[in-house]
Amino acid sequence: MSGQTPSYGRIDSTYGLRLATIDPSHDGPIWMVNLMKYKKVAAYGDGTAGLSGQEADDRYAPMDVLAAIGAEVVLFGDVDTQLLGDTTTWDRVGVVKYPSRRSFIEMQSRPDFTERHVHKEAGMEFTIVMGCVPQARLADSEFDFDREPLALHPASGPALDPVIVMHVIRYHDPVSGSEMMRNDQRTATAGWFNVEGTIIGDGRAWHEVRFDQFPSREAFFEVVADPKRQAAQREYRERAIADTYAVILRPSINRISASLGN
Repeated sequence: MSGQTPSYGRIDSTYGLRLATIDPSHDGPIWMVNLMKYKKVAAYGDGTAGLSGQEADDRYAPMDVLAAIGAEVVLFGDVDTQLLGDTTTWDRVGVVKYPSRRSFIEMQSRPDFTERHVHKEAGMEFTIVMGCVPQARLADSEFDFDREPLALHPASGPALDPVIVMHVIRYHDPVSGSEMMRNDQRTATAGWFNVEGTIIGDGRAWHEVRFDQFPSREAFFEVVADPKRQAAQREYRERAIADTYAVILRPSINRISASLGN
């Protein structure tokens, strides 16, 4: 995102104004969750050819700018499998922790950031970017998320090929839906977030993003196939969830739990 009007999503100007004008005394860290869908072939206005959409976005990646403002990429990975969602098939997911909401907005006007936007415009087909804050209740959870996975699924073996399962959730009713979904505790939570606002997307509002870590893809499907869990889910998931994406990620960067102080 930059000061330009992008072709790859709709900016929520109301949420943008909220980010830009928040009282400093109420500002603080914000986790920006990015779902990315690339063009097969990058489309540069000057006729530049030969790059894929993903390669163009790799040229955009503003790692030095993020470092300069104190931001950090805490999760980055390719989508291995998309389990649930509409016709958008995601390619990558990234999460950036910014030191404040204001720092995210101020970055948009930095010359060393805006000059790279041509690559994102060329390569990105569609993106959803959500401003998120950690769910406080995780700290008080009765579950031991570090011990449960292998204790429950010893056949899964050591964490040689870990995956992250991401769920993006929109509830029919955000209050009652969230309460019902408290029953859906995962065996390996890396981080659960409330969505404060969607700065760019397709106009849909989202309520939660959940990241769960498993020692392997096989271990995740063992959990999903558990008959008791399936029966319990049928009691509340359909009543709670209005819309969702669920994807399996293979992360190349995974510091999301550490970014929460866990």
